[in-house]
Amino acid sequence: MVSMDDYGKFETAWCPGCGNFGILKAIKQALVNLGRSPHEVFIASGIGQSSKLPHYLKCNAFNGLHGRSLPPATGAKIANHELTVLAVTGDGDCYGEGGNHFLHTVRRNPDITMIVHDNQIYGLTKGQASPTSEMGMKTKVQTHGVFNMPLNPLSMAISLDCSFVSRGYAGNIPHLTKLIEKAIQHKGLSLVDVLQPCVSFNKLNTFTWYSERVYEMEETGYELNDRVKAFEKSLEWGDRIPLGVFYMNEKPSFENHLDVLVQGPLYKNAPKTELVNELIDGFV
Repeated sequence: MVSMDDYGKFETAWCPGCGNFGILKAIKQALVNLGRSPHEVFIASGIGQSSKLPHYLKCNAFNGLHGRSLPPATGAKIANHELTVLAVTGDGDCYGEGGNHFLHTVRRNPDITMIVHDNQIYGLTKGQASPTSEMGMKTKVQTHGVFNMPLNPLSMAISLDCSFVSRGYAGNIPHLTKLIEKAIQHKGLSLVDVLQPCVSFNKLNTFTWYSERVYEMEETGYELNDRVKAFEKSLEWGDRIPLGVFYMNEKPSFENHLDVLVQGPLYKNAPKTELVNELIDGFV
C-alpha cells in the first residue's frame, strides 16, 4: 500500500510560507489516494521555483529548460504510456516562455496532467511581472505598474478545446487534492491552474486576498462539455473567483492514434536493428 512516506521528505529551497508547499502536499496526497507508487510516476518540469518541485518528490523526473516541460512529458508518455505523467510548471514558465508548447500540446491532447503554479509573478528571478500579473501591479521592473492585459489561461484553454480545464488554490489543500485526482484520472490533457501566493514578491495576490474571494463550484449549473458556458464562467474574476472543473470533453488522447502502442509500451519493444541497417546502407 502506497503512503506519503514513499514519496520522501526533502529539504526545500522555497521561502517559508510559499504556496508551493501546499501544491507539493496536494500532489503527493493525490498520488497516494490513487494508489500510484513512485516508480509509476513521471514528472517533467522547466525552470522556476515551481519547477523545483520534482526535486522534493521521490519519483521519475526530468528537469529541463525554461518553458519546455511539456515536450519531455509528451515523450515520456509515448515511450511508456503506462506511466502517470505530470508536467509541473509556473505561469511564466508555461504561459510565457512555454506558451507555444502549451498551445500545441492542447492540440495533441496527450494523457498528461499539467499543474501550473500561477503566482502571477516571476519568483525565481526576483519579482518581474508575468503573463498573468494584474494590471496596475508595480514591480522592480514595472515601476509604473503593469499595463499589459493579463492572460486568462482557462479561457484560452477552453477556446482551444483542452479536454480538461480546472482551477485550484494552494490555500485549500483538500480541494486541490481532489482536483488533481480528477485530472490524473481523466484520459487526455488536463490543465490544473493553481492560484499560488508568492509571499516574497507578490504583495497584491496574498493568501488573505485569495481567501476573501475564492469559492468552490459545487454545481457549475451547466454541462461540463458546454464550451460556451465554460468560457463564460472562466471570465469570472475579481470579487468572486471560482475554483473547480470548468470544462471537460472526452475525446481520444494522442496515444490512441499511435497504432504501435497497441503492442505495449515502446520501451518493451525489441529494436529491429536490421531496418536501421537497411536505412544506413541506402546512403552508401
